[in-house]
Amino acid sequence: MSEAQLRFEISEYKSRLDKARNAMEKVGLDLLVVTDPANMGWLTGYDGCSYYVPQCVVVSKDQDPLWFGRRMDANGCRRTAYISEDRIKWYGDEYVQSDTLHAMSVLGQIVADEGHGSAIIGVEKDSSCLSAASFEALYASLPNAKFKNADRLINWQRLVKSPREIEYMRGAGKIVEAMYERVTDVLRPGVKQSDVIAELSYVGTRGVDGYWGDYPACVPNLGAGADASAPHLTWTDRPIRANESIFFELAGVHKRYHCPLSRTYYLGQPTSQILDAEKAVLEGMEAGLEKALAGNCCEDISKAYTAALARGGFEKTSRSGYPIGMGYPPAWGENSASFRSGDKTELRPGMTFHFMSGLWYGDWGIEITESILITEGKVEFLSKVPRKLFVIE
Repeated sequence: MSEAQLRFEISEYKSRLDKARNAMEKVGLDLLVVTDPANMGWLTGYDGCSYYVPQCVVVSKDQDPLWFGRRMDANGCRRTAYISEDRIKWYGDEYVQSDTLHAMSVLGQIVADEGHGSAIIGVEKDSSCLSAASFEALYASLPNAKFKNADRLINWQRLVKSPREIEYMRGAGKIVEAMYERVTDVLRPGVKQSDVIAELSYVGTRGVDGYWGDYPACVPNLGAGADASAPHLTWTDRPIRANESIFFELAGVHKRYHCPLSRTYYLGQPTSQILDAEKAVLEGMEAGLEKALAGNCCEDISKAYTAALARGGFEKTSRSGYPIGMGYPPAWGENSASFRSGDKTELRPGMTFHFMSGLWYGDWGIEITESILITEGKVEFLSKVPRKLFVIE
């Protein structure tokens, strides 16, 4: 089989492995079982839509990372990851959706055979890809091991992006720009929501300027009229209506790296409620972005934003931002820092965030957001879509 098609230099993967091992050392782990698909990909390059069955990457102090998954997915590891053949381990299909067998018991035997039967093992207990049954099977197969929760241990190592990661995210930003250009072309009263999303999906997949479009970790969110009060609804076949607002939360994606962006449209003459909200959100974003400087903290952005909102008579009870980068379903957030009061995470050059400034109320909502890069100076915007309420007469 030909060599894997890696998206980063081996040296970058080795640097990430060093970060992981240093983090393990600080919390006293001998072994780390990584089940979050984005963390697996970040560590090794593995890129497969195979996270519906047990799979993981195992990191130890002195051995090369071990990939573990379904036998049919082993070739996917060979094609996408830097893992050597002797570190690719698999289980047979008799373990898939079985009432009597579980794949993680196979992993437990592999771990024991490699001399880690009594190790201190970290697991990502809150990972969406580690089921209760998976943990129970692994725990039962290693009775002499000690298990510790290692939630977000790798996620925190991903906060500062490399130049190549930033390049991919800028490419994703170009894709989402093209998607919003298409929104302006096709959004009209009477057009079905599903037809609008079909157009955007085509643009997002086709890509732009040499950046091809990968599939997003979260499908497009769309809120029209009263549905705009709920941030995570998707499209239906309902026709677009005049005299109501509609927001989109989309992401351009390139090589699994995301640039999410939200914009709100109004078909007709906007209500004073929507216009007042637009003014407050934009003023709040400006206040928050002024704090998006290296050396400040995540909460500085949140506090500036919510204070400006309050002056306009609005309140945001949810967080106003989160880190972004490599992502797999069900979400593109990196699950580490947040723009909210109390988060003292220091902003450093190379960090990338989605400034999620959306507001949702009883029967309406508005979303105008930005994906940003922290630099040595002023914040950089990963896409260049006008920051405003779009009005279509």
